[in-house]
Amino acid sequence: MIVLHHLNQSRSQRVLWLLEELGLPYEIRFYERNATTMLAPPELKQVHPLGKSPVITDADAGLTLAESGAILEYLVQRYGEGRFRPVPGSPDAVRYLYFMHYAEGSVMPPLLLKLIFDRIKQARMPFFAKPIARGIAQRTLDGFVLPQVKTHLDYLESELSERPWFTGEEFTVADVQLSFPIEAARARGGLNQSRPRLMDFLERIHQRPAYQRALERGGKFSILE
Repeated sequence: MIVLHHLNQSRSQRVLWLLEELGLPYEIRFYERNATTMLAPPELKQVHPLGKSPVITDADAGLTLAESGAILEYLVQRYGEGRFRPVPGSPDAVRYLYFMHYAEGSVMPPLLLKLIFDRIKQARMPFFAKPIARGIAQRTLDGFVLPQVKTHLDYLESELSERPWFTGEEFTVADVQLSFPIEAARARGGLNQSRPRLMDFLERIHQRPAYQRALERGGKFSILE
């Protein structure tokens, strides 16, 4: 039996979604972020030394595995029966490999930086430090972070002009992997109707029955709001 150690408002939502797409039996163990720090609870360190989510345990394989991309790849390789992956050696397989790494390696860092610097601007601090800290944060956002976010969103929008899904004609796990940064961009990165293909991508994945079942089982996912 697969157990998903599921942290609210985290990347584990896409693991939950893939479990539903694959139709696998699984259990969920829920963990809640600290309301002040937004960090995962210390109980997760009993599952994996890093104390982060997502983590799965697969009793049948005697395995504990962290990192959302690795988990998605493991699940589709072990249980996918050829579904949700391109044919090995095909051009689609190269794009699949690229986007599986691109999602966390390239597009998520500037989105995370935007979240951090936005929080710095809103953080409580001595009155004399506020203009300095907020000025540095805004200059960093304007000079580096926001241009990087725009570059990546423009790139992703252009990729969907070539094909309906990021890998090719068929929905794959690469689309699951990319869903989190694209949803994060919609929530806090400026993604809107000016990029209609990305907005259509979100609409199409939200309509998938497995995605909806994942929301029902996993609970509120406020990044969508």
